[in-house]
Amino acid sequence: MLSNLAIQLVNGLADACALFLVASGLSLIFGVTRIVNFAHGSFYMLGMYVACSLANRFGATVGGFWLSVVAAALMIAVLGALVEMVVLRRIYQAPELFHLLATFALVLILRDAALYIWGPQDLFGPRAPHLAGAVELLGHQLPAYNVVLNVIGPLVLGALWYALTRTRWGTLVRAATSDREMLGALGINQAWLFTSVFFAGAFLAGLGGALQVPRMSANPSLDLDTIGNAFVVVVVGGMGSIPGAFVAALLIAEIKALLIGIGHVSVFGIDFSLSKFTLVAEFVVMAIVLVVRPWGLFGRAQTAVRAMGAAETPLRPASKRLKRGAAIVVLLLALAPLLAGQFPYLPVLLVEIMIAVLFATSLHFIMGPGGMHSFGHAAYFGLGAYGAALFLKVFSWPMELALVFGPLLAALGAIVFGWFCVRLSGVYLAMLTLAFAQIVWSVVFQWDAVTGGSNGILGLWPSPWLSSSIAYYYVTLIFVVAGVWLLRRMLFTPLGHAMRASRDSPLRAEAIGIDVQRIQWTAFVIASIFCGLAGSLYAFSKGNISPDVISVGRSVDGLVMVLLGGVQTLAGPIVGAAVFTWLEDTVARQTDYWQALLGAAILLLVIAFPQGIVGFVRERFAEAE
Repeated sequence: MLSNLAIQLVNGLADACALFLVASGLSLIFGVTRIVNFAHGSFYMLGMYVACSLANRFGATVGGFWLSVVAAALMIAVLGALVEMVVLRRIYQAPELFHLLATFALVLILRDAALYIWGPQDLFGPRAPHLAGAVELLGHQLPAYNVVLNVIGPLVLGALWYALTRTRWGTLVRAATSDREMLGALGINQAWLFTSVFFAGAFLAGLGGALQVPRMSANPSLDLDTIGNAFVVVVVGGMGSIPGAFVAALLIAEIKALLIGIGHVSVFGIDFSLSKFTLVAEFVVMAIVLVVRPWGLFGRAQTAVRAMGAAETPLRPASKRLKRGAAIVVLLLALAPLLAGQFPYLPVLLVEIMIAVLFATSLHFIMGPGGMHSFGHAAYFGLGAYGAALFLKVFSWPMELALVFGPLLAALGAIVFGWFCVRLSGVYLAMLTLAFAQIVWSVVFQWDAVTGGSNGILGLWPSPWLSSSIAYYYVTLIFVVAGVWLLRRMLFTPLGHAMRASRDSPLRAEAIGIDVQRIQWTAFVIASIFCGLAGSLYAFSKGNISPDVISVGRSVDGLVMVLLGGVQTLAGPIVGAAVFTWLEDTVARQTDYWQALLGAAILLLVIAFPQGIVGFVRERFAEAE
């Protein structure tokens, strides 16, 4: 037993090496540029693909294999530098969340580029020459290649430490991490410094992917899987800390290896499979660290405290012109089913758009007026969907009651998670919401007896009087219009004013007697209820649900919708959700590589309208007046 556990722990060191290489590059980029680079996982994925191609052709010899690994990392480094110069350099002055939107667009583009070049099948590379065998340890066979990886990790850490502490480039990087504005005032060319940092960060990600070629196959899903794990390592170790990333990678990899090595435990006669917890172990660790020490193991405390954000344009009640426009839109939506004879798919598409609008509006409620950035809002969408499904299937409630009470499960989740989340701000708050969302996903994915596990829950059909798509369309329209109207109205109540005061100046808000955390907690729960309602409507519109409704991708979709429309406008999430859903549906029916076209469209909109579509239109009307 102990020898098996020791072998698992040693193998865990090899996993820690890959985690560290990716996370160190991400930490380096964030520390200098303050960009949460969602495309970093794509660099890892492409590094593996390129290394597979090169090694399959030139990797028969020792020199050929290792030169293929280094060449792949260098090619990805060049790609990272080009991304920084061509795309990100144009939007450094945009709000920080737009950097997330732009890098997510790059994820879509790079994923379809990999599909076009290498195809949808997994790509396998060769074994490392002279390292295909195993060495004996404690009576067990340990892959020789894993031993090499255990050496490479500390060597890379040492090289990074030397570069950051003993070279002029490292001095500039550390200075930019501490005070980027002062560095610019001293006359340092920040543009080239940022490019060099992206080159180094992408090289580390590419190297991490290339080194995994003998251990696993390359596939397009590695991008989001990898970036989630890398975010965890960076946050646990401390944003911008390379030693922190190394320690966090070791900690997380060894915890997962320990769970696999122990296998099963019995508590009070109940058998628990610890190996199942490997799916969520890193997110549990991140949640615990963020709650106990928000700035990470090696981070600095002042980086995690609440900071006063820049005050945004005051919200104003809708003008008569805007009210007339909204009434016309609702009227057109009410008349839209009349076109179902000519366009049978129209009601279905509009239902998807309206559900997306309610989802995005609930997210905007806490992001815009509330000032709380969430990377895990899909958790409440999924809880609402599963709540409705469980009320229908387990408790045999009528569909109408299940639809209305499904969001209660989302509210319960928000009450628990929100209590912890509102104690943080900025990227730390966003990462904690991501951790909780992944924990919810893991529970849903593995609780086969209740949630159906990976198969989900089937047969979630509306009542007979709602069986037609037109009838369900009108029910969706009523719920969505009422939900959006209520969320907007609440922003002009004392709660809404307190939310914006807490966002713009938490210290002043507390000084005049506003309980900032209680206000934000309340807003968090309210947003989750309406998000859960969107999930409940989604469940009965599709007839089934699966753990995908809680995926990271759906949370990111919500962020894209809000940012695309404009986070500083009330109409932004409505327009952003409609445009994004329409683009996704339209482009998907035109080509197999629809994600790349969608990403290109998003990237174009980000560069052309960094303030969002509605923000851009509002500025032009203001100039005209």
